[in-house]
Amino acid sequence: MKIFAIGMNYAAHNQELHGTVKRPDEPVIFTKADSALLIHGKPFFVPDHLGRIDYEAEVVVRICRLGKNIPERFAHRYYDALTVGIDFTARDLQRKASEAGQPWTICKGFDGAAAIGEWVPKETLFADDVPLTPHDLPGIQRLHFRLDKNGETVQEGRTSDMLYRVDEIIAYISRFFTLKTGDLLYTGTPAGVGPVAIGDHLEGWLEGQRVLSLNCR
Repeated sequence: MKIFAIGMNYAAHNQELHGTVKRPDEPVIFTKADSALLIHGKPFFVPDHLGRIDYEAEVVVRICRLGKNIPERFAHRYYDALTVGIDFTARDLQRKASEAGQPWTICKGFDGAAAIGEWVPKETLFADDVPLTPHDLPGIQRLHFRLDKNGETVQEGRTSDMLYRVDEIIAYISRFFTLKTGDLLYTGTPAGVGPVAIGDHLEGWLEGQRVLSLNCR
Protein backbone atom coordinates (compact mmCIF):
# COMPACT_ATOMS: atom_id res chain seq x y z
CA MET A 1 0.00 0.00 0.00
CA LYS A 2 1.36 3.37 -1.05
CA ILE A 3 0.31 6.79 0.25
CA PHE A 4 0.60 9.61 -2.28
CA ALA A 5 -0.05 13.23 -1.44
CA ILE A 6 -0.30 16.44 -3.44
CA GLY A 7 1.25 19.69 -2.32
CA MET A 8 0.24 23.21 -3.35
CA ASN A 9 -3.05 22.15 -4.96
CA TYR A 10 -5.23 25.01 -3.65
CA ALA A 11 -4.40 28.60 -4.56
CA ALA A 12 -5.49 30.12 -1.23
CA HIS A 13 -3.31 27.67 0.72
CA ASN A 14 -0.36 28.48 -1.54
CA GLN A 15 -0.96 32.15 -0.77
CA GLU A 16 -1.00 31.64 3.00
CA LEU A 17 2.21 29.59 3.06
CA HIS A 18 4.20 30.67 0.02
CA GLY A 19 2.84 34.08 -0.88
CA THR A 20 1.82 33.00 -4.38
CA VAL A 21 -1.31 31.63 -6.03
CA LYS A 22 0.55 30.28 -9.04
CA ARG A 23 -0.36 26.78 -10.23
CA PRO A 24 2.78 24.58 -10.20
CA ASP A 25 4.00 23.57 -13.64
CA GLU A 26 3.35 19.94 -12.65
CA PRO A 27 1.60 18.35 -9.68
CA VAL A 28 3.76 18.42 -6.54
CA ILE A 29 3.92 14.78 -5.42
CA PHE A 30 5.27 13.37 -2.17
CA THR A 31 4.76 10.10 -0.34
CA LYS A 32 4.18 9.00 3.23
CA ALA A 33 5.38 5.82 4.90
CA ASP A 34 2.76 3.14 5.52
CA SER A 35 3.44 3.54 9.26
CA ALA A 36 2.08 7.08 8.95
CA LEU A 37 -1.45 5.72 8.46
CA LEU A 38 -3.81 6.51 11.36
CA ILE A 39 -7.21 4.80 11.13
CA HIS A 40 -10.36 3.93 13.09
CA GLY A 41 -10.37 7.18 15.06
CA LYS A 42 -7.21 6.29 16.95
CA PRO A 43 -5.64 9.25 18.76
CA PHE A 44 -2.89 11.30 17.20
CA PHE A 45 0.07 11.48 19.56
CA VAL A 46 1.64 14.91 19.05
CA PRO A 47 5.42 14.34 18.70
CA ASP A 48 7.14 16.79 21.03
CA HIS A 49 10.51 16.48 19.26
CA LEU A 50 9.37 17.71 15.83
CA GLY A 51 8.37 21.28 16.68
CA ARG A 52 5.08 22.75 15.49
CA ILE A 53 2.65 20.21 14.04
CA ASP A 54 -0.07 21.53 11.71
CA TYR A 55 -3.31 19.92 10.54
CA GLU A 56 -4.05 19.91 6.81
CA ALA A 57 -7.50 18.54 5.95
CA GLU A 58 -7.83 16.88 2.56
CA VAL A 59 -10.15 14.75 0.48
CA VAL A 60 -8.58 11.29 0.25
CA VAL A 61 -9.25 8.92 -2.66
CA ARG A 62 -8.93 5.12 -2.49
CA ILE A 63 -7.52 3.34 -5.53
CA CYS A 64 -9.51 0.22 -6.43
CA ARG A 65 -7.65 -1.43 -9.32
CA LEU A 66 -4.22 -1.96 -10.84
CA GLY A 67 -3.17 0.73 -13.28
CA LYS A 68 -0.16 2.08 -15.14
CA ASN A 69 -0.02 4.97 -17.64
CA ILE A 70 -3.73 5.62 -17.10
CA PRO A 71 -5.32 8.03 -19.60
CA GLU A 72 -7.02 10.89 -17.81
CA ARG A 73 -10.37 10.11 -19.46
CA PHE A 74 -10.35 6.67 -17.79
CA ALA A 75 -8.96 7.71 -14.39
CA HIS A 76 -12.43 7.82 -12.78
CA ARG A 77 -12.55 4.02 -13.09
CA TYR A 78 -9.60 3.62 -10.71
CA TYR A 79 -11.08 4.85 -7.41
CA ASP A 80 -14.13 3.64 -5.54
CA ALA A 81 -14.37 5.59 -2.28
CA LEU A 82 -13.49 8.90 -0.66
CA THR A 83 -13.07 10.32 2.81
CA VAL A 84 -11.51 13.23 4.65
CA GLY A 85 -8.01 12.80 5.96
CA ILE A 86 -5.48 14.92 7.79
CA ASP A 87 -1.98 15.38 6.45
CA PHE A 88 -0.20 16.20 9.72
CA THR A 89 2.87 18.28 8.96
CA ALA A 90 5.93 19.15 11.04
CA ARG A 91 5.90 22.75 9.87
CA ASP A 92 9.23 23.89 11.30
CA LEU A 93 11.00 20.95 9.71
CA GLN A 94 9.21 21.54 6.42
CA ARG A 95 10.38 25.15 6.27
CA LYS A 96 13.97 24.13 6.96
CA ALA A 97 13.81 21.37 4.35
CA SER A 98 12.29 23.68 1.74
CA GLU A 99 14.89 26.38 2.35
CA ALA A 100 17.66 23.80 1.96
CA GLY A 101 16.08 22.19 -1.11
CA GLN A 102 15.65 18.92 0.75
CA PRO A 103 12.75 16.43 0.56
CA TRP A 104 9.74 16.45 2.90
CA THR A 105 10.07 12.80 3.93
CA ILE A 106 10.33 13.30 7.69
CA CYS A 107 8.11 16.36 8.05
CA LYS A 108 5.23 14.69 6.16
CA GLY A 109 5.78 10.97 6.68
CA PHE A 110 6.39 10.43 10.40
CA ASP A 111 4.31 7.88 12.32
CA GLY A 112 0.64 8.88 12.55
CA ALA A 113 0.95 11.70 10.03
CA ALA A 114 -1.71 10.31 7.66
CA ALA A 115 -5.07 10.16 9.43
CA ILE A 116 -8.08 9.01 7.43
CA GLY A 117 -11.77 8.82 8.20
CA GLU A 118 -14.44 6.32 7.25
CA TRP A 119 -14.73 5.55 3.56
CA VAL A 120 -17.78 6.72 1.62
CA PRO A 121 -18.48 4.84 -1.64
CA LYS A 122 -18.32 7.27 -4.51
CA GLU A 123 -21.72 6.24 -5.86
CA THR A 124 -23.33 7.59 -2.67
CA LEU A 125 -21.64 10.96 -3.19
CA PHE A 126 -22.26 11.43 -6.90
CA ALA A 127 -24.09 9.46 -9.53
CA ASP A 128 -21.50 9.69 -12.27
CA ASP A 129 -17.88 10.71 -12.65
CA VAL A 130 -18.46 11.79 -16.24
CA PRO A 131 -19.57 15.42 -16.81
CA LEU A 132 -23.00 15.93 -18.33
CA THR A 133 -21.51 18.37 -20.82
CA PRO A 134 -17.89 19.28 -21.66
CA HIS A 135 -18.30 22.39 -19.46
CA ASP A 136 -19.49 20.54 -16.34
CA LEU A 137 -17.15 19.33 -13.63
CA PRO A 138 -17.29 15.62 -12.77
CA GLY A 139 -18.91 14.74 -9.47
CA ILE A 140 -15.66 14.34 -7.59
CA GLN A 141 -14.85 17.97 -8.38
CA ARG A 142 -18.06 19.28 -6.83
CA LEU A 143 -17.58 18.13 -3.23
CA HIS A 144 -17.59 20.23 -0.07
CA PHE A 145 -15.47 19.29 2.96
CA ARG A 146 -14.37 20.86 6.21
CA LEU A 147 -12.36 20.33 9.39
CA ASP A 148 -13.56 21.31 12.86
CA LYS A 149 -11.19 21.77 15.78
CA ASN A 150 -12.78 21.71 19.23
CA GLY A 151 -16.20 22.33 17.70
CA GLU A 152 -15.22 25.28 15.48
CA THR A 153 -14.64 25.10 11.73
CA VAL A 154 -11.00 25.89 10.93
CA GLN A 155 -10.79 24.68 7.32
CA GLU A 156 -13.35 24.54 4.57
CA GLY A 157 -12.83 23.62 0.96
CA ARG A 158 -14.43 22.63 -2.32
CA THR A 159 -12.80 20.23 -4.70
CA SER A 160 -13.79 22.54 -7.55
CA ASP A 161 -10.96 24.81 -6.34
CA MET A 162 -8.22 22.26 -6.94
CA LEU A 163 -5.49 23.46 -9.26
CA TYR A 164 -5.01 19.89 -10.50
CA ARG A 165 -8.14 17.74 -10.65
CA VAL A 166 -8.23 14.23 -9.20
CA ASP A 167 -8.28 12.51 -12.60
CA GLU A 168 -5.35 14.61 -13.78
CA ILE A 169 -3.37 13.63 -10.69
CA ILE A 170 -4.08 9.92 -11.09
CA ALA A 171 -3.03 10.01 -14.72
CA TYR A 172 0.14 11.89 -13.80
CA ILE A 173 1.18 9.63 -10.91
CA SER A 174 0.55 6.49 -12.97
CA ARG A 175 3.25 7.59 -15.40
CA PHE A 176 5.84 6.96 -12.68
CA PHE A 177 4.26 4.48 -10.27
CA THR A 178 2.03 1.47 -10.82
CA LEU A 179 -1.14 2.12 -8.85
CA LYS A 180 -2.46 -0.83 -6.88
CA THR A 181 -5.68 -1.64 -5.06
CA GLY A 182 -5.63 0.02 -1.65
CA ASP A 183 -3.24 2.84 -2.53
CA LEU A 184 -4.30 6.21 -1.13
CA LEU A 185 -4.23 9.68 -2.63
CA TYR A 186 -4.33 12.82 -0.50
CA THR A 187 -5.47 15.51 -2.92
CA GLY A 188 -4.28 18.73 -1.28
CA THR A 189 -5.45 21.11 1.43
CA PRO A 190 -7.31 24.42 1.28
CA ALA A 191 -6.44 27.52 3.30
CA GLY A 192 -6.76 27.58 7.07
CA VAL A 193 -4.03 25.19 8.21
CA GLY A 194 -2.90 25.62 11.78
CA PRO A 195 -1.24 23.97 14.78
CA VAL A 196 -2.56 21.14 16.92
CA ALA A 197 -1.97 20.67 20.62
CA ILE A 198 -2.54 17.96 23.18
CA GLY A 199 -6.23 17.91 24.07
CA ASP A 200 -7.52 19.07 20.69
CA HIS A 201 -10.44 17.21 19.10
CA LEU A 202 -10.58 17.11 15.30
CA GLU A 203 -13.57 16.23 13.12
CA GLY A 204 -13.62 15.90 9.33
CA TRP A 205 -16.81 16.35 7.30
CA LEU A 206 -17.56 15.38 3.70
CA GLU A 207 -20.77 16.64 2.08
CA GLY A 208 -22.26 17.24 5.52
CA GLN A 209 -21.38 13.76 6.81
CA ARG A 210 -18.91 13.37 9.66
CA VAL A 211 -16.36 10.83 8.53
CA LEU A 212 -13.41 11.54 10.84
CA SER A 213 -13.16 12.06 14.58
CA LEU A 214 -9.97 11.87 16.62
CA ASN A 215 -8.27 13.28 19.69
CA CYS A 216 -4.77 14.68 19.99
CA ARG A 217 -2.78 13.35 22.93
